[in-house]
Amino acid sequence: MARHGASSSNHGCEALTDMMNLGARLRAARERRGMSQQAVADTLGLPRTAVTNMETGNRTVSTLELGRLSEIYGQPAAFLLGEDEPGAEDISVVLHRALPEMGQTPEVDQAVTHIIDLCREGAGLKLMLNQATEQTVPDYSARMASSGDAIRQGQQVAQEERRRMGLGNSPLGNIASMITEQGIWAAASDLPDSLSGFFVKHASIGLAILVNDRHWPVRRRFSYAHEYAHALFDRQAPVTTTRRENSSELIEKRANAFAAAFLMPAEGVVEQLAQLDKGRPSRQAQVIFDVANNASIEAEIRPRPGSQFITYQDAAALARHFGVSYEAAVWRLKSLGHIGQGETDALIGQKDVGKRYIKLLGFLDILDEGEAPQANEVELRNQLTRLALEAYRQEEISRGRLSEISRKLGIDPAEMIDLAEAACAG
Repeated sequence: MARHGASSSNHGCEALTDMMNLGARLRAARERRGMSQQAVADTLGLPRTAVTNMETGNRTVSTLELGRLSEIYGQPAAFLLGEDEPGAEDISVVLHRALPEMGQTPEVDQAVTHIIDLCREGAGLKLMLNQATEQTVPDYSARMASSGDAIRQGQQVAQEERRRMGLGNSPLGNIASMITEQGIWAAASDLPDSLSGFFVKHASIGLAILVNDRHWPVRRRFSYAHEYAHALFDRQAPVTTTRRENSSELIEKRANAFAAAFLMPAEGVVEQLAQLDKGRPSRQAQVIFDVANNASIEAEIRPRPGSQFITYQDAAALARHFGVSYEAAVWRLKSLGHIGQGETDALIGQKDVGKRYIKLLGFLDILDEGEAPQANEVELRNQLTRLALEAYRQEEISRGRLSEISRKLGIDPAEMIDLAEAACAG
């Protein structure tokens, strides 16, 4: 009898633990959405205290309520229950649930499936070559209670990541290549216009970022930085998508704040304004030493009236330097306090003039008009080519397997085999 009582007690403890774990996941999912407990309660038709008790593990969640919460938070019920850890389900199932467009648009399905297949090939090649597959990129997961928290976290981590990578205040070069160097697969793919990109974590591929190949290069750069933020902050869910309709969520605000600060560091903006002879205070006190009288002389320097006014040319110069859009440069100036709301409105109102100026100077890579030149999976293809050649050189894969990988990469198998044989001979 005593043994039976102990078993019942253990069962009760396990049930309580499950309720508390579910509550913690529900709270995290709600906070990711940037929703208040009251907003969730109103949607469910329950008092706010019911949501509070769910999240503290003091109230059971019915199957019907779990289904509704799954819809509200955009996460499968199995994930909220802790049964859908990354890798537990086939990656195609995970992606089709997070990206319903894959089931609706064959082109999108084919494009995304192709990229994920290449990531899987790359993960397999790394395993063959005994290359490290664990992720060394830091995990900055943190709770947020407000938009202020989200923006502050994004900006702080952007600064820390620049410091960690030794980037200083310099503009970023090929950001897709930089992300790849962090052990994350990165590629552009055919996606619906409303979807800027997504981040995925799965045991079969590791971490991967896909951005919209239909968008212009300058927007893809911002999307890469944005999705990199999700890789740093949001690894709890297997897939995190960036859409127009979820732009108000706290995790999206945090990722946007990160991307802006990562691409345009605050001190770097100050340095560039100084190069343009802008950004100086209206009055600047100066103290110099008078050697004849062994005393100091104070003076006040005032810039020429109007010389510090930031123009559309200055915004365009900043955009070009950091590889961002004209609008992104203006909003970054505003967020850093270099211009006020009135100046911001005026510069945004001159965006067409600014873009004409950019086009006149030949900086077409930072424009976002017309048909976007495709990038496809350039960085991913380069990395897989290197891995495949090395695997062949080490006799880990056969000629037939090398030819198969070549075809997936769109490379002539004969050319790939010739290059592989040359590597062996060397």
